[in-house]
Amino acid sequence: MKFITEFRDAALVKNYLDQLTEITTRPWTIMEICGGQTHSLVKNGILEMLPKKITMVHGPGCPVCVTPIGIIDEAVHLVKDENVILCSFGDMLRVPGSDKNLLEAKANGGDVRIVYSPLEAVSIAQKNPHRQVVFFAVGFETTAPANALSVVQADKLGLKNYSILASHVLVPPAMEAILADPETRIDAFLAAGHVCTIMGMEEYYPVAEKFHTPIVVTGFEPVDLLQGILMAVRQLESGIAKVENQYARVVLREGNVLAQQTIHEVFDVADRKWRGIGTIPMSGYEVKESYKDFNARRKFNLDFQATKENPECISGDIMKGLKKPIQCPMFGTKCKPEHPLGAPMVSSEGACAAYYQYAENKNLAEV
Repeated sequence: MKFITEFRDAALVKNYLDQLTEITTRPWTIMEICGGQTHSLVKNGILEMLPKKITMVHGPGCPVCVTPIGIIDEAVHLVKDENVILCSFGDMLRVPGSDKNLLEAKANGGDVRIVYSPLEAVSIAQKNPHRQVVFFAVGFETTAPANALSVVQADKLGLKNYSILASHVLVPPAMEAILADPETRIDAFLAAGHVCTIMGMEEYYPVAEKFHTPIVVTGFEPVDLLQGILMAVRQLESGIAKVENQYARVVLREGNVLAQQTIHEVFDVADRKWRGIGTIPMSGYEVKESYKDFNARRKFNLDFQATKENPECISGDIMKGLKKPIQCPMFGTKCKPEHPLGAPMVSSEGACAAYYQYAENKNLAEV
């Protein structure tokens, strides 16, 4: 099938691997930001195929993984109110809070409903005018337009019983925080193609220049990833650092301007706490004052931000590229998908889940 098989072409994969072997003269560490890219790298065996001098580490680009315990606790608290219907994407239900997750809250009688779109939550609010409907709005810039649009739609419909619990995070500030960390060993980044489809590439130029770090906007198929790695290594071997676009078939420099306008209509940029990492200044979206009636955090007077992390979970070190999932002593023993210690073992984009699902019997600690 066109646009699928051509990006899984074995001959192209071999060609890029041969080029990487030929040009790589010293060790390089490259971080792919997106959890979808991580899963593709592990699932397709790319980590084992790369030259030994190239090390891929896995970034914080999984929105479920970086949603802090405090916000999970806020969602669980809302579910205790019999008047509240909490709508969420399914991958949030088993993310651990400080006491319980949303699935356990649902089992205890809470009205938690899985939806596939925030507009579905708006429809639920229309059909239940005597109850409060809250949509758990989690994600990077990719999901922000649809979540913002749900607020705009609810406002147009005059719905007083709809609000969102916002937990949006932004990629460029996270990249800066990782590069500013004195423990970091990242030489280059593969940026998330779907985020850049919305936001464009402009925000990445200052990061590449400030830290002299190559950033390659990359897709998710094996050919995409290997071409992106090759582009990054070419820069590193040449001593240059710029932003390049491997995903040009989808990503424009300016991004989706209409989607950006919708985001900025509803959200302000604010500080945000990242699970396992801590607070990163100006790294999230919060509902604007002009839409305060649709801000669940204000409507229900929520503030559960100071909850401590599980000391046995090293997800922060994993998402900063300091360790691999298999280097965690709890991996595959005390921490499994059915009983996770941290969100990266739960999420469909989590690095720990990728290693557990696709590489449980492989030793990937050194690749």
